[in-house]
Amino acid sequence: MEPAVVAVMRRMMAALEVGDKATAMACFAPDAVLFDPHYPKPEMHGRAEIEKGLEWGLSVMERFGFTVETVFLDGTGKKAAFEVDTNHVLKGGRKLRFPQVFIAEERDGLVTALRAYEPYGPNGIGGFFLGLERLKRRIAG
Repeated sequence: MEPAVVAVMRRMMAALEVGDKATAMACFAPDAVLFDPHYPKPEMHGRAEIEKGLEWGLSVMERFGFTVETVFLDGTGKKAAFEVDTNHVLKGGRKLRFPQVFIAEERDGLVTALRAYEPYGPNGIGGFFLGLERLKRRIAG
């Protein structure tokens, strides 16, 4: 039997893949916190904010796609890191493929915290200078 944190995350991802917002929402504790930089409001507190975020996500996606590659559990079995091969399709047909890591925590079989991490470089001025340095190195060979 898989740990509750793994089961609830698999249930939530499967629900999103078929556009079932109600089932996805049922996976979150009332006081859950969801952080995902892809959303207009990256940090969402409580079911009401999370539901608004998922409504937006479902409105712009033709299809969510999550393939869990690896799961790492902490010593308590209440927290896990999920290495995910993400394959989404935006409305209009544009495909989005990228690796992603989710860090999830559960209590009583419900997600209490979920954070998404993508392999993007830094943004802002740091990202500008990093991009400039990479360009310089490409040109220099």
